[in-house]
Amino acid sequence: MKISLGPVLYYWPRELLLDFYARAAGWPVDTIYLGETVCSKRRALRTAEWIELAREISRSGKQAVLSTLSLIEAESELSTLARLCDNGELLVEANDMAAVHLLNEKHLPFAGGHALNIYNSRSLNYLQRQGMIRWTPPVELPRATLAAVLGEAAELGFGERLETEVFAFGHMPLAYSARCFTARASNLQKDSCEFECLKYPDGLPVYTQDDKRLLTLNGIQSQSGQVLNLLTEWQDMQQLGVRLVRISPLSKHLETIIEHTHTAIHEGRMPELTGLIDGESCNGYWFGQAGHQWVESMGSGS
Repeated sequence: MKISLGPVLYYWPRELLLDFYARAAGWPVDTIYLGETVCSKRRALRTAEWIELAREISRSGKQAVLSTLSLIEAESELSTLARLCDNGELLVEANDMAAVHLLNEKHLPFAGGHALNIYNSRSLNYLQRQGMIRWTPPVELPRATLAAVLGEAAELGFGERLETEVFAFGHMPLAYSARCFTARASNLQKDSCEFECLKYPDGLPVYTQDDKRLLTLNGIQSQSGQVLNLLTEWQDMQQLGVRLVRISPLSKHLETIIEHTHTAIHEGRMPELTGLIDGESCNGYWFGQAGHQWVESMGSGS
């Protein structure tokens, strides 16, 4: 089982991003995703700088993948997308169908992000024929459905052409909107947001009236209030045919979480993450339950 480091979903300042990736290049992960996937107004790094940073990480011996926006709304964003697809050497993670179309036109292989919303083997087969070589299921896809999809892919004869990666740790991305919820929370318009996202390195928490964390607002992206932890299920995933577990960056304890997970996989046991997760954990979707729930299993430990 390999470990991947997902793209930073939040708006971090330039210095923090550069320091983060300089350190991440030395962490025990196999693949590192880079790029802005949420909001085109976030320009801590320019497109050319993202590409060069990915090349530096690639030279360190890890696979670097450029991730695209999940919601394309303007011509300028299509132009940026084209530059990412034209990088000349690095794999691109397509997070919407515009990226799939561009990459297919250029006959380039690509990874399919969770925002493509692939729920069945027919969609998987279609995208595989467009050039997809790796896919990440939607975060709400239950284990049983994933097992069925992978089984059907094997029966149809294309399963071996795809790597499966599971979003296994972090606040789950649930939905995208043309509106910026973080700006709205401060009574600001999206076009004059004053980059409120910079105040919330792990997103803006939203609580119910009885003080239970319900959601996390991240600009135009809505995320789970709890932190998804499927790292305890890595052995089960491996038996299903999953090849990578994705850890989505958070600002606290990330390096330690990665090190504990790497050691646990190397030793063939569950990772012990007690005290390293800020807030409540969840894994309900994986077991076909409500996503915010924590379900104990043979392979789980909080």
